[in-house]
Amino acid sequence: MSEEWGFAPPPFKADEALQRLRRELREAGLTEREGRFERKAQVLARAALSDDGAVLRVAVVKKPARTPEWQELTLKDAAQVRAFVTDLKRKLTQWSDRDD
Repeated sequence: MSEEWGFAPPPFKADEALQRLRRELREAGLTEREGRFERKAQVLARAALSDDGAVLRVAVVKKPARTPEWQELTLKDAAQVRAFVTDLKRKLTQWSDRDD
């Protein structure tokens, strides 16, 4: 049985999503420099619009290091952006616990 609700989610506006993402990562304690987000002089995440401006291209380190290994993602809707922020905040908490 298929349920049809009769409406679609709002279109994804990558530029607005990037602004929200930047704000949330700064609120999480990261410092932004040229599309990179760092804590204690270690880059932990990157975020930028794709070449066509339709999606967000983000990357997060697998673990903090001088030469990090990056896990790259393409975010195509608001739900993916929220999931990315939630996951990054969880990782920040884990990394902080390990640093203390």
